[in-house]
Amino acid sequence: MTPLHTRRVTTGRLTQQITEARTEGEAVVFVHGNVSSSAFWHSTLTTLPDRYRPLAVDLRGFGGTDPLPVDATRGLRDYADDLAELLTALGIERAHLVGWSMGGGVVMQFLRDHPAAVRSVTLVSPVSPYGFGGTHGADGTLNSPDGAGSGGGTANPEFVRLLAEGDRGQDSQASPRTVLTTCYVKPPFETEHEDAYVESMLATRLGDDHYPGDSKPSTAWPGVAPGTRGVLNCMAPNHFRVDDLHLVDPKPPVLWIRGEDDIIVSDTSLFDLAHLGAIGVVPGWEGIPAQPMLAQTRHVLDRYAAAGGSVREVAVADAGHAVHLERPEEFGTALLEVLSA
Repeated sequence: MTPLHTRRVTTGRLTQQITEARTEGEAVVFVHGNVSSSAFWHSTLTTLPDRYRPLAVDLRGFGGTDPLPVDATRGLRDYADDLAELLTALGIERAHLVGWSMGGGVVMQFLRDHPAAVRSVTLVSPVSPYGFGGTHGADGTLNSPDGAGSGGGTANPEFVRLLAEGDRGQDSQASPRTVLTTCYVKPPFETEHEDAYVESMLATRLGDDHYPGDSKPSTAWPGVAPGTRGVLNCMAPNHFRVDDLHLVDPKPPVLWIRGEDDIIVSDTSLFDLAHLGAIGVVPGWEGIPAQPMLAQTRHVLDRYAAAGGSVREVAVADAGHAVHLERPEEFGTALLEVLSA
């Protein structure tokens, strides 16, 4: 098996931790999702052919990277700007980018800001280009001008508490381990790296400047709106919106790959308060439709394709949110195709 090496790289913005398999070849940069770290990419890093230079980065406030505060009013740009500085520090002028979940949003933002630096884009169960929560329709129409129904106040407080306590058990449905095994992947999938993934989740920095972020009251249902700081707020639809990807030039090829049974990023997401209200889990629902996350991503990528970009959508059966872990062979085959496009 290819040995992995972890080191910290100092840039003009912060010091970031990366894990890499090689230091030569075409760079393939893997960006993790929320409440995780580069550890979720380690098994993938070892599978790429020698012509590639695979590396995974810990985003700010996750894993071993400096826990600088997140300015949510910039959407995901703090992370995308960090990534740009990292590539400069490593001497990488152009890279293939692979982003999972929130990391998919980071990659989309990077593409929007630095298209000439991108060889290809792979979006793995990505957050919608219109953010997470608080919108309806394929065009990402806000449910309320203040983004109500999204942001830091929508996090499960029990999950946050157990993260803070370093809970490694599975007695609670909200424990990090239970969330990993029932939400990140589709049960009954099991992995020999489960303990390492739980430790990765527990390394998440917590608080108003990190996860989940701050919030404010709203007169619109469900009574909470995004604040201006922290992780969940930087994906709120009044802060993050990259629906103009069709305007970038050049247009690198895009792979969108997802598990068909993903319950996190879905048109009926169990993490979307509007859907939870519709099924009676969140009280007082006022008929606000669930966010059609898949339809929104498809809408933006269809426009990208119509403007001359190459887009391939791959839906993997019997897989959940972490298709790269659950179906590594199918994921690897699709990834290599876009890397060599």
